[in-house]
Amino acid sequence: MPDLSGRRIALVGGAGFIGHHLALTLKERGADVHVIDGLEVNNLLSYLALPSQNPNRDLYLKIINQRLRKLEAAGVPLHVQDAREYDKLSRILGEIEPQTVVQLAAVAHANRSNKDPMSTFDHSLRTLENALDYSRDKAEHFVYFSSSMVYGNFLTPEVDETHPLDPIGIYGALKLAGERMCIAYKQVFDLDYTIIRPSALYGPGCVSRRVSQVFIENALVGDKLRVDGLGEERIDFSWVEDVIEGTVRAIEHPAGRNEAFNITTGGARTLRELIEIVQEHFPEVEVEYVERDALRPFRGTLKIDKAREAIGYDPRTKLEDGLDRYVAWYRDLVSDGVLSAR
Repeated sequence: MPDLSGRRIALVGGAGFIGHHLALTLKERGADVHVIDGLEVNNLLSYLALPSQNPNRDLYLKIINQRLRKLEAAGVPLHVQDAREYDKLSRILGEIEPQTVVQLAAVAHANRSNKDPMSTFDHSLRTLENALDYSRDKAEHFVYFSSSMVYGNFLTPEVDETHPLDPIGIYGALKLAGERMCIAYKQVFDLDYTIIRPSALYGPGCVSRRVSQVFIENALVGDKLRVDGLGEERIDFSWVEDVIEGTVRAIEHPAGRNEAFNITTGGARTLRELIEIVQEHFPEVEVEYVERDALRPFRGTLKIDKAREAIGYDPRTKLEDGLDRYVAWYRDLVSDGVLSAR
């Protein structure tokens, strides 16, 4: 198990779905971890600003507050700061003096990115530039959370990190731009980097409206599962704790430096298979097929051989097991009736 005792790590945008899980795991492994987050993008302030009748508001506020309470209980400092403000971000990072900076701040949704490119650029690329510029001569290691969307349409059923990078839409383009910036800072300032490419994350604590999350929420209230296309699309669903373990290994292991890694389950499943698993928990749920979003690339399995060999990454959660745990978490979460029909 990676030993990170005493290592100072700052998570920029670390109060979100991935970030809070990563912060808690790093703390358990002995790291001196700090979270910097403005709580604006897909977080506390954005949901507080919604009208009370919004069907997601109360549920997602409950999820977000649960995340924040876990960070507090674990003793992880939360610095509430918008990472777009360079001087203030630099001051906080200067006080922490991190050896590793992890960039998580972003608009983590492709559809929202395509609808509001200016905001997405601001929150995804400007925050990255600020974090990189501080880190260039003060940190040892910079970790960037990218996405499998940088590949665009998969040219083969399985792809490794050498697959051409040809994203579709604003979200994937900005993720690829972020990767290029990390590489450029290595070339110009010798700042070591690691690029993490996850795919279709799922698990407790998410409010990003990912497909598995939406399916479970709809099933809980008796709503239909709405499927883009015919359900034959293959996606490499990845349990969040597996992705976190891979990220921690990439931070700790010297072979993780200056590399990009697919950090996923390494085995794609069809949307029909996901539906069948959800229906095992909710036998009465109905399915509705709708037109597929033309800006969503056709994907499949991301090969993880490189991460296995270089950093010992070994994901162990099958989709069936992960969904069992995810549904159980949701049932407990909504036992007070906080979830209502859409």
